[in-house]
Amino acid sequence: MSKKIVLFSLQTFSNTGGIQKMTRTLAHSLHNICSNQHWDFKLISLYDKDTDLMPRYLPQANFKGFGRNKIGFILQNVFKADKPDVIILSHINLALVGLLIKLLSPKTKIWLIAHGIEVWCPLSFNKRKLLNSCDKVLCVSRFTLEQMKAFHHLPAEKCEVLNNVLDPFMPLPAVFSKPAYLLQRYGLNEKHKVILSLARLASTEQYKGHDRVLKAVVQLKKQYHNIKYILAGSYDKAEGDRIKKLITDYDITEQVILTGFIAEQEIPDHFLMADLFVLPSKKEGFGIVFIEALSCGLPVICGNTDGSVDAIRNGELGVAINPDSDDEIESTIAGSLAEPLTLTKRKELQQQCMAHFSERNYIEIIQKMLIND
Repeated sequence: MSKKIVLFSLQTFSNTGGIQKMTRTLAHSLHNICSNQHWDFKLISLYDKDTDLMPRYLPQANFKGFGRNKIGFILQNVFKADKPDVIILSHINLALVGLLIKLLSPKTKIWLIAHGIEVWCPLSFNKRKLLNSCDKVLCVSRFTLEQMKAFHHLPAEKCEVLNNVLDPFMPLPAVFSKPAYLLQRYGLNEKHKVILSLARLASTEQYKGHDRVLKAVVQLKKQYHNIKYILAGSYDKAEGDRIKKLITDYDITEQVILTGFIAEQEIPDHFLMADLFVLPSKKEGFGIVFIEALSCGLPVICGNTDGSVDAIRNGELGVAINPDSDDEIESTIAGSLAEPLTLTKRKELQQQCMAHFSERNYIEIIQKMLIND
């Protein structure tokens, strides 16, 4: 029996972030599923324009961007005579569209992707009504699922965990040597012990834990005279000023490299350059960056109070620590650096990560959901 599947997103191709990465992968997976099943599939984006499409993810015929035209977005998708069998909302901010479609077409199944902080809080009337009206809530981690039940009292049968997976087009290294061009760029050599954090750093979202890693470097530099902490990712002026002041106050100017924005194509090479990835965050819905690091054979330390633990499979692939404990952050980093990062270990981490977080597994899970729905 033929199905019509529509994925609605706020933004998929015109910006880069965890939700955008997840939506691109989901769109690619749904396109593959629908092509194999001879179903119809469309990705419809509110903020993207048609020209923003990255065609490796799906053909132009399967994508429509509205370039922030909210009225056109609603009119053209809500009042169409031919309603989808399943619509998937990639963000709860699309609640109004989902509610209107459900009102006009009660038989249409509504699925919502629940990520993290956008749903771990009291919600507006429309968003609460969507949660009550939708048929399935796909939570990116066990932690998000528990938060949804605690905050919004959703029945267990409505919620399912669907972990994020790696972007199918992320290049996976076959050789694990440190890229020479990055060593030269940052003034490093093979003897440096390199800690890496990669995140979007905003003054309004001070939960990533990078400031605690900076504090740990104060003590770590006494034990590891060749330590370098690379803090990578874009930052706003207020957060940049705060970080730079901390670096000066802690007297770790020689140990810290603040890179700013890192181009997407350079991210795997930054993981190869490092000896350890550390991000003791407290509000990750899942943390795609952790599985990206693992897929490049890089050991991971994350926080233990959010969805990050799903990314390391509850300690199977990495180490989760108390993100509020300065002593634990410092001692865990020191212990990890004391263990040589061998080629064998890098390969094993990559293989273990791919066994759990490849798109192939994702497709199998989603296809089973769609067939059984």
